[in-house]
Amino acid sequence: MNRIPMLACCLLGTAWGLGSGCSSTTVNTVEPAVPTARREMLADQRVQTDASLARAVRVRGVNTATDAQGFLRVQVELENTTRSRKQFTYRVQWFDAQGMIISLPTATAIPRSLEGREVAYITATAPTPQAKDFRIQFLEPVTQ
Repeated sequence: MNRIPMLACCLLGTAWGLGSGCSSTTVNTVEPAVPTARREMLADQRVQTDASLARAVRVRGVNTATDAQGFLRVQVELENTTRSRKQFTYRVQWFDAQGMIISLPTATAIPRSLEGREVAYITATAPTPQAKDFRIQFLEPVTQ
């Protein structure tokens, strides 16, 4: 007689565990309610995204700073607006004070992904102190 309620509890617990198991793509994030760092986010035209990717990955803001050695640093805050994982690539181009592109042998697209509803940051540091401006391009990954 005691076996039936025990069996029912075990089956219910197993079903609940399977229903809320590893298939979830929710991202849990913990951060201070009042951040101590002050970011200066820019509304920026230097971020380019292709049309299909713009519907899934949103640029929330761009923050720039110059470090003690004079190197420009860029931080882009991104949000995956979908419920599923989104893969993309990005490329940073650097420009000198006259607006001329700084040619780099390693200027390749960098693969990245965001889980569903995840907010993340991409950071980049200029390769030379002569870099005074930048452009970031976000693209769908190329599949072959």
